[in-house]
Amino acid sequence: MQIYLDYSATTPPRSEVITQVNEILTQQWGNPSSLHLWGQRAAMVMETARVQVAHLINAADPESIIFTSGGTEADNLAIFGIARRYTTPQHIIISTVEHPAIAEPVRRLEQEGWQITRLPVNRQGRINPLDLSAGIQPNTVLVSIIYGQSEVGTVQPIEELVKIAHYHGILFHTDAVQGAGRLSVDVQRLNVDLLSLSAHKIYGVQGAGALYVRPGIKLTPLFGGGGQEGKLRSGTQAVPIIAGFGVAAELAAEERERETPRLIGLRDRLFDLMADCPYLVPTGDRLYRLPHHVSFAIAAPCDYLHPENITGKTIVRQLNLAGIAISSGSACHSGKLSPSPVLLAMGYSETEALGGIRLTLGRHTTEADIDWTAMVLKQVLNRLIPELVTVSGCK
Repeated sequence: MQIYLDYSATTPPRSEVITQVNEILTQQWGNPSSLHLWGQRAAMVMETARVQVAHLINAADPESIIFTSGGTEADNLAIFGIARRYTTPQHIIISTVEHPAIAEPVRRLEQEGWQITRLPVNRQGRINPLDLSAGIQPNTVLVSIIYGQSEVGTVQPIEELVKIAHYHGILFHTDAVQGAGRLSVDVQRLNVDLLSLSAHKIYGVQGAGALYVRPGIKLTPLFGGGGQEGKLRSGTQAVPIIAGFGVAAELAAEERERETPRLIGLRDRLFDLMADCPYLVPTGDRLYRLPHHVSFAIAAPCDYLHPENITGKTIVRQLNLAGIAISSGSACHSGKLSPSPVLLAMGYSETEALGGIRLTLGRHTTEADIDWTAMVLKQVLNRLIPELVTVSGCK
């Protein structure tokens, strides 16, 4: 039995998406910048996809959708696209739980002399809007706060945060890669200036993403070239993958109202089934949470349990042997395991931050999958942790 519970990492392309990609590859493979018939066909495919993606987030103007190679490029275009408009370093505000696609570009700006404020979060990973108000400076030019945290599932109060930023005349960007298609991500209601998306998080193909740019917002391109995508993203577009992105976005919009409640039910069922496990602590906010997202930290049974003996990656490997795919938040650098920066920012100890695991659900997840996973996860924990307790002499 094989069960895939890593939908936040990537989703399997839908059959409708694969059909569309294959059709474009074989029949409408022209360069959309060309003036002849083949180019016109490809250009029409591009604009259809642009409308479909715009509809997913209720963007009034399809031209506000700038196609990129993925969510990471969209995030980088938002951060550097604003920053490079200034000849001297200014001030940017992010949170302490941003995805590396935001955290790393901002770190590079910091090395160039930019001032960076990283807003703290509570134990559930949520920002207090008052902290944003307190962090604003006269030279603040951008606030970038993740919509739904990919590791612990917490959804931020974006609408309220945008109002604070705009009151001070500051632009606001959000990485909505995990939220779009699962929650009602409406750029008109949120009133964000910039918003990032990714195709392969909504059953599209890896290699396409988009940045929503509110009309009137000026960005400096990341690189020069032929001036495609409104002169913001030069390079011949990946028409087949973008076409698949459009189909995925259209289907996500059509199905969200019935799929999201189903995912919430499965998510809560898994939390409930694991509630009696003494070795797991739920992480993230249970109320303000991505509908498909379940996450835990491994609780050490005593102070003598060394973190290198059992970590989130240990559990990932054990479940993989059982045919179940999940992920962990800790990262391995040069052979040394590093604790999750997100869990550290939320106030967890280094030991706990080494033991984060994430189980994310999707279209193909069934109740039977949830029940089987809960049983296997308990068996793995009951086998590993008591053995360590015996070895370490914990009581």
